[in-house]
Amino acid sequence: MKQRIISAIIALIICIPIIIYGGVPFYIGGSIIGAIGLYELIKVKEKQKKYPLAIKILGGILFLTIFFNELDIISNSIYEKIDIKILTIMILILPTIFTSHSKKYDIEDAMYMIGSIIFLGVGFNSLLALRINGLNYLWFIFLITVFTDSFAYITGILIGKHKMCPSISPKKTWEGLIGGTTFGTFVGTVFYMTAFDYSGNIAVLITIVAVLSIISQLGDLLFSSIKRHFDIKDFGNIMPGHGGVLDRLDSILIVVLAYSFLSQYI
Repeated sequence: MKQRIISAIIALIICIPIIIYGGVPFYIGGSIIGAIGLYELIKVKEKQKKYPLAIKILGGILFLTIFFNELDIISNSIYEKIDIKILTIMILILPTIFTSHSKKYDIEDAMYMIGSIIFLGVGFNSLLALRINGLNYLWFIFLITVFTDSFAYITGILIGKHKMCPSISPKKTWEGLIGGTTFGTFVGTVFYMTAFDYSGNIAVLITIVAVLSIISQLGDLLFSSIKRHFDIKDFGNIMPGHGGVLDRLDSILIVVLAYSFLSQYI
């Protein structure tokens, strides 16, 4: 527990000033954290079979290209005329023509790499876009995920009886889902109304925040299922007591993607 607390404090000391300052430090920090997340997904898959070095290098470059797609250095270049996600698919799938026969890199490996890059690239790019639009957008996402997770855990401990997905996460309960959604929705709604001086339809806002809260919990289950599939406890150990990047940002990445779509209705 002591190690877990110390790791959390160190992470907050490093990350909060970067998030608040934004700009280049946020771009650099986000790209590093995202690249570590991609490394974690690749490392998990390599428990079964190693990826060729060239594919891993290409994967890293493509992830960074998608991540920086919100910046002028990318949008004013040739990439503005190319769908980076389609380019990613083409670059990573075509080599299987020459390598699948040797089983060094087949279509299954390519699809896993493509999915990992596009998911993390678009997820971190969405975080970048939110930060560019304003710091309060990030706080909104963080508050929903933190309060949802915290109160889902507390509610589950206190009154949880009905298991939600015992084969994936034995400790999660339906009571925890309801408790986490209730508190996450309340905090998220109050913050949004205050931070953005919201004067729209309250029922719509509450509904969208509630959906984001539920998606936060489903995102946690999604990554838990990946860990179950590969028979691992954590994606990494960059934060002792907490695991890897994806162990901490799984719900946030899912919620930010959902918010990027749902924000048009608020």
